[in-house]
Amino acid sequence: MEEQVVLDQLPVSRVNARKTDAFDIYNSRFCEGSNPYLNTAAYVFDFALTGNSDPLPIEAYIDAVSDRYPHLKEHSYDSYAHLFAQVAAEVNRLDIGLHLHQWSVTHRGDRCRIAVEALHGRSTRSVVFAVWDWFEAITQDQQFYIEDQIEIFQRVFRQSVYGGPTVYALLRTAHEKSIPTFYLWDEGLMQYGYGKKLVRGVATTFDTDSHLDSDFTTRKDDCKAFLSTLGFPVPQGEIVATRSEALAAADRIGYPIAIKPVSGHKGEGVTADVGDDDELDAAFDRALASIPADEAVRIIVEQSITGSDFRILCVNGRFVAAMERQPASVTGDGRSTVSELIRAANRAAARSDTPTSPLGQIKTDEAMELYLAAQGFTLDSVLEAGRTVYLRKVANLSAGGVSIDATPSIHPDNIILAQDIAQHFRLTCLGIDVIARDLSRSWKDSSFGILEINSAPGISMHLNPSVGDRVDVTSPILETFFPAETSPRIPIMTFNRVSMRNLQELIDHVLLQHPNWVIGAVCREGMLINRSEKVLSPNYNANVRNLLRNPKLDMLIAEYRGDSFEQDGMFYSGSDIVVLDNPTETEMLLTRDVFPHSTVVVREGDDISIRREGLIEQYRLGGSEPFSRVYLKEIGTILA
Repeated sequence: MEEQVVLDQLPVSRVNARKTDAFDIYNSRFCEGSNPYLNTAAYVFDFALTGNSDPLPIEAYIDAVSDRYPHLKEHSYDSYAHLFAQVAAEVNRLDIGLHLHQWSVTHRGDRCRIAVEALHGRSTRSVVFAVWDWFEAITQDQQFYIEDQIEIFQRVFRQSVYGGPTVYALLRTAHEKSIPTFYLWDEGLMQYGYGKKLVRGVATTFDTDSHLDSDFTTRKDDCKAFLSTLGFPVPQGEIVATRSEALAAADRIGYPIAIKPVSGHKGEGVTADVGDDDELDAAFDRALASIPADEAVRIIVEQSITGSDFRILCVNGRFVAAMERQPASVTGDGRSTVSELIRAANRAAARSDTPTSPLGQIKTDEAMELYLAAQGFTLDSVLEAGRTVYLRKVANLSAGGVSIDATPSIHPDNIILAQDIAQHFRLTCLGIDVIARDLSRSWKDSSFGILEINSAPGISMHLNPSVGDRVDVTSPILETFFPAETSPRIPIMTFNRVSMRNLQELIDHVLLQHPNWVIGAVCREGMLINRSEKVLSPNYNANVRNLLRNPKLDMLIAEYRGDSFEQDGMFYSGSDIVVLDNPTETEMLLTRDVFPHSTVVVREGDDISIRREGLIEQYRLGGSEPFSRVYLKEIGTILA
């Protein structure tokens, strides 16, 4: 009887299903914000039986998926739809801890609708259809390797705008701090906050940064000369354009030297500890190969300082973290070749090469083979048991290097040095790369040299070090723009039904009290900024996004009718006032996304209900009294 109830809750459909399928998925779409089914962005679809073949008992699906996700067996499920939604939500985290937990199952008439919290619509769509294939494989007693699918989805997610480790780390912290975020597709930027509270950025660079300072950090020779004039320790060096100039510079400086392109990133074209003319020849070629064809050849030849490679990170002029970076290495077992040891190391979970993995894949290239040759090895060499061999001179994390947290041990003098450097630049984040024997010793009495500074430093190494504790560097970054006492939002007023005439009346009412405010308003009929009418895009949420993108905006007023809310979701999160005029059941859900201080005004015929902070006021409109008088009276609560 219980099984019959589970089946009776599902409609029968055959829209997208194959003839052998037991289940069907159809009417799918991505809602980019709060919607009737979840108060987050979500992938929404209908779930049904096909009637072609009977599904197995629900326990069979629970047993099968629990082999991969054992904790799912601890729950009970009201229907196949509930189990499907839970499994889709679990797979949707992609084994990299995405902050995607919510799901819902709603029965409306003859429909069973599932919503799964989503960040990147394409990734979640792929997950949903893979889980569907998994359920069908269980039905037909066939093997299905969800792990292989997850690896594919991880790559899809990494290629998305949200998949970079720095972007996602900031996005997750913003989510935890209730800082609204969205991606500006046309600009290729992430926006944090709304209207006049907004900041836009790419990874760790933001629109508040000085583009002059950012550009200056890429001119490594000029930047190094500037640091030298301030008395900071920088290695002696020269800029060359030809091989003969590099050899002459090496003679003047004296070996060992380091070779690197003036412009570059992630250690590309960098060779440290060059010991003679032959090594210089190969190092020059590597530097040359890393320079784009449209750029002039400018290569740095500088003194090579003995020690370990460290990155010191400053945020808003203050020290927040330090990291030691070591080159990738392998340790012999007496049987395996270097190449086999690399393959084995790359299979480790820590080297899964996801946005949250502490280690990247060890990459094999010419530079590695040359460095191995200098040590008397090749990729086919068998290392004796316990013998550790470094694979590169440069501690390049993107090529498999190891990150070791050095934050607790850094000497106070070195913190002061880093902060002194950061204070000279109007940059939110500054990465300072140094060579030192020991960062716990003062730079004043030990081997220490500043290699370069970076205006767009990566932060994943601090969040997921190979060795040592995690350092929260994303909170200081976002707190630069949104201190604890500062809201990232502007006042927002949401209607389910409003006319342009009502919007103009409302804007005038607000401007009487705040004449210098910039107010954005949008409804089905048009869009306004103050009383100036703007071009209305057919994509309704694009209009809302463009208003919230306006860095002058003091207040947003928006209409969300039931069909728009149902189909595309509400672009923003959180309303300070919600005004509902004879709302439908779906439109009543607009009151779900409010704050404790928010005001909700509902009109049903001539009956008025006003709710705020747990209190309810009710009365009837009199005679010809307009409804606008009600909400105009309430708007004072957000104008203070």
